[in-house]
Amino acid sequence: MTTEALGAAVEELLRPVTGTALSGGTGGAAALEPLVREVLGALAEGAARRGGPVAAASPADLARGVADTFGAARGTEALGRLTELLAHGSADPADPACAAHLHCPPLAVAVAADLAVSALNPSQDSWDQAPAATVLETLLLEEMAGLVGYDPAEAAGVLTSGGTESNLMGLMLARDRVLGAATGRQIELTGVPRAGAGVGLGSAAGARPRILASAAAHFSVQRAAALLGLGEDAVIPVAVDSQLRMKTGALTAALERCVERGQLPVAIVATAGTTDTGAIDPLRECAELAARYGAWLHVDAAYGGGALLSDRLAPLLDGIELADSVSLDWHKLGWQPAAAGIFLVRKSETYASLARRAVYLNPADDEEAGYPSLLGLSLRTTRRADAFKIAVTLRTLGREGLGRLVDACHELAVAGARAVAAHPRLELHGQAGAGEPVLTAFLFRYVPAASGGAGASVGASADADAVRADEVNAALRRRLLREGGAVVGRTELPGEGPGRVRLKLTLLNPHTTVREVERLLDAVVAAGAAEEGA
Repeated sequence: MTTEALGAAVEELLRPVTGTALSGGTGGAAALEPLVREVLGALAEGAARRGGPVAAASPADLARGVADTFGAARGTEALGRLTELLAHGSADPADPACAAHLHCPPLAVAVAADLAVSALNPSQDSWDQAPAATVLETLLLEEMAGLVGYDPAEAAGVLTSGGTESNLMGLMLARDRVLGAATGRQIELTGVPRAGAGVGLGSAAGARPRILASAAAHFSVQRAAALLGLGEDAVIPVAVDSQLRMKTGALTAALERCVERGQLPVAIVATAGTTDTGAIDPLRECAELAARYGAWLHVDAAYGGGALLSDRLAPLLDGIELADSVSLDWHKLGWQPAAAGIFLVRKSETYASLARRAVYLNPADDEEAGYPSLLGLSLRTTRRADAFKIAVTLRTLGREGLGRLVDACHELAVAGARAVAAHPRLELHGQAGAGEPVLTAFLFRYVPAASGGAGASVGASADADAVRADEVNAALRRRLLREGGAVVGRTELPGEGPGRVRLKLTLLNPHTTVREVERLLDAVVAAGAAEEGA
């Protein structure tokens, strides 16, 4: 077959197929324009049909609706119908009554920037796939290193999918550096030594690596330990105070016990912004203890890192600049579409065990000729240019503009916590001596009427009330979801026994008003009363 015939055959294959236009090239923008208009219209229609923070439907009813539309959408109508379906069936973090999770409403300018990335589709694993984006990510990371307090000339980092990936990277480097120094092995090559293989502090043999993190630390710490071959049991939970901050005394005692047992403290994970209360561990004290015991300090600031944007709240993270590595998530208190995670190390040489050479991506002679590669900085190969939307946002609003958004959400949380404390049917967690919410989240619960059953002992009555409170609070949240009235978080306080279920508001919409938060709390009370009567 001739070249001309082959070309004609290809054209004939594509002729009857709709939707084959590409988003790149000189004609990409023109191809996108009508489709983007259709998407915007469908988003508006779906949001109007939803009419609130979440669609009023049971999970089963929603699943049936999704399946029906998915099965029926075909051809040119698929984009509009499925986009409307997604908008109708999504929880909308921009709605004031959607305040359950660290799930922010993204800034429109960040979403527009992300559209450009999706259209161009650069991949950050080699320079020749993302020339400009490679430079932009490098410049952004230098700026982020300076924000944390690192020397940008000495630090290194990468964009990640979020805190879970960043925490894994921090603990991987901790394992390789600290365990490698203790054993004289290159851990990323030889693997984690088995117990009893002569690993230890000083003359202790058979030491087991340990990671110390607060009892309120993110579950990804345990997951990382499992993936790294250390085992989830290697993570030692450290006691927290009533505000869920790691106790320095408890951390000191845990480290001492490790040494006494011949165990190796590989890392201390300090949390700057727990998911439930925004609690911030004593970072400077953690850094001092890490240095004393030769452990790596990783700070999980996926949530609390946003405080660095605020002049008023940044002092809460005093000591973060002493950490060996840090996790930040700008898809939380940064108002970016997911994913927008950042991982940083204070010293670039500690990144050595992640270095990778792939001859088809970053050959040495290319780098010597001035074509840089980010491949050896990430756990991933193909990787979106997620730095772009953050860069656009920072240049549009600046640190001061983003800091105003952080401050607005903090003040909103303070007002909401005060409204809870003043309400006779609501109880704010940790109000006594706790002061205001640390960041933008707080815990509370609806208080059902006491049972006070005749003939019951005081202890039995209290236990029954605690069980009932847990049941009512869990059920009222599901009622709000089912009716489409609100999306409120649910968690449990550390400990054992009944009475630990709490509701959670995480306020990340800076345009929400105090009155709207009060209406959300009124909805919680109404749902609680309805559950009591059910």
